[in-house]
Amino acid sequence: MQAWPNKPLGTLARMRLHPPLALEIAAARGVAALSRGLGAGGGTTIPGRLLATLDPGAVDRLAARLTEGTAVVSATNGKTTTTAMVAEILRPSRRLAHNAAGANLVSGIASALLAAEGAELGLFEVDEGALPELLRRLRPRAVCLGNLFRDQLDRYGELELVAERWRGAMANLPADAQLVFNADDPQLAAVGQARPGSVAFGIDDSRVARPALQHAADSTHCVECGAPYEYAAAYVGHLGEYRCPNGHHARPPLAIAAREIELRGLESASFLLATPEGSSRVELALPGLYNVYNAVAAAALARALGARQEEIVAGLQRFSAAFGRFERIEAGDKRLLLLLIKNPAGANEAVRTLVDGGTPRVLVAALNDEIADGRDVSWIWDVDFEPLLPGLERLVASGERAAELALRFRYGGLDDAAIEVEPSLERAVDLGLGLTPVGGELVVLPTYTAMLGLQRIVSARGLKRPYWEGSR
Repeated sequence: MQAWPNKPLGTLARMRLHPPLALEIAAARGVAALSRGLGAGGGTTIPGRLLATLDPGAVDRLAARLTEGTAVVSATNGKTTTTAMVAEILRPSRRLAHNAAGANLVSGIASALLAAEGAELGLFEVDEGALPELLRRLRPRAVCLGNLFRDQLDRYGELELVAERWRGAMANLPADAQLVFNADDPQLAAVGQARPGSVAFGIDDSRVARPALQHAADSTHCVECGAPYEYAAAYVGHLGEYRCPNGHHARPPLAIAAREIELRGLESASFLLATPEGSSRVELALPGLYNVYNAVAAAALARALGARQEEIVAGLQRFSAAFGRFERIEAGDKRLLLLLIKNPAGANEAVRTLVDGGTPRVLVAALNDEIADGRDVSWIWDVDFEPLLPGLERLVASGERAAELALRFRYGGLDDAAIEVEPSLERAVDLGLGLTPVGGELVVLPTYTAMLGLQRIVSARGLKRPYWEGSR
């Protein structure tokens, strides 16, 4: 196979290409256009799947053509938001290939490469299970590892297995690749410390820590000897400032940290971003401590890609919601507030943020069990929904597993008369809106495929653009 010159994708049609690949690209782009025209989801994965099938090495060669290389973000929670934040920071100065709609397997990366004519830098969120393969194929110049929480055990297995696969993948990175990692996660700290030159980021403000570890916390035992960690501060799940009582492992020093954090209910958050270059105040238009984590991760990766401190701060402050994550949608004289939930750690933070902002009176929660959600929905029993109940007057349980979700709330103490089971997401949202006063906001907590379903519903009603249009 001939070598590919290092030129932007926009020059493909003007160059002498390997003929089959040129035809493959044309065919895949044609499929994407047809898919968008038919309203079939915008081709976020279909063209890439076609290209990967026709030529399994196409992704590797297209990525190698990007003049500024590629960067990758992976995490259980927050990778879509973190990657979108980095894109906002870099977009004024770089032409990006970015899988903005969150399609994070090989087919989604291929589609993003196909769609980004003239791109200089590839910026991709990557599924946890697909990370080793895509690191091998993309050969990124920078990698950000955000967190590892228990999620879809039927797909990924236990956290220790995922961390071991990631550790092996990091060892095979190019020698000059920069790794930035969340040092507040013990598993990731072990991965990061094994690679020389890696950069640790995290939170350093005990005022916003929880009083104690939650019962659903995951990685709470020393990665060396198995003793329970002692926590000086527990922030989100098992993320925090930890140390082994036997002295075998502790959180490494933070090179990049969020300090002096202010959480402002459902509206915003603020923090002092501390880096080796200095400290700057960041005003986020997103709420919640988990979004502070996303912002610090984005800052660490953007810095590794050459962004200056002032560019990082400006980009973070411009940023609004990523696709489907803490998204507000106008619905006539009311609003929808969408918060994705998909595992205990993320759902607990959504609950925490809602309670801090004022418990909703009406709530729609939608639980699906499709492949992208994970077939096993027993994780809902590890979510602390109970803090929502004192102010909750009506729950509309929806989705394919609506009955199980309703049962979880019954066991939590919500009265049967306050629970409505409506498997149809569209009817559930209409029911919730009907119970919401004019000028009010209906909170919706969907799992991943339910969130996609909601996006289709609001797009069909003209309340927002289809997500695939925004990802082109």
